[in-house]
Amino acid sequence: MQRASAIMLQRRIMSSRQSCDVFINHRGIDTKRTVATLLYDHLTMLNMRPFLDNKTMKPGDKLFDKIDSAIRGCKIGVAVFSPTYCESYFCLHELALFMESNKKVIPIFCDVKPSELRVVDNGTCSQKELQRFSRALEEAKYTVGLAFDSLKGNWSEVVTNASDIVIKSLMELENERKARY
Repeated sequence: MQRASAIMLQRRIMSSRQSCDVFINHRGIDTKRTVATLLYDHLTMLNMRPFLDNKTMKPGDKLFDKIDSAIRGCKIGVAVFSPTYCESYFCLHELALFMESNKKVIPIFCDVKPSELRVVDNGTCSQKELQRFSRALEEAKYTVGLAFDSLKGNWSEVVTNASDIVIKSLMELENERKARY
């Protein structure tokens, strides 16, 4: 009985060390209760390993260590842009890390147009960080993504479309990996 429990615990520990398939970058105040969590739940039901801060992190986790490690270890990222996205240091830091790590990023423009996204200098970041964030945001703005208007759109449809794109992207990455070896 103890041996079986130990094996199960070991498997759980090993699987928790594995990197995630997809990291969901979002502004919690805008999208945590909607598209971000719905996407996380849908991808989980499809047996994927998504990372969403409030679902994946536990009390005691070091915020930057856990998030940075998850981004570096993920296969692709989903950036859910929203009206207050650019006001968040964390959102911009995560987006910049995606771009610097050469991760494929799938943008979802939720209630915001790409042209409306701008890094704001509120005096809390260095010029170097502002430039880093601006470069990442510009790259993301010119990446084909999904547009979603929460007043007119269908939540199920945007989550299904995003999930389909994630699956297709993961399959492409796996095929590229196999072709190299």
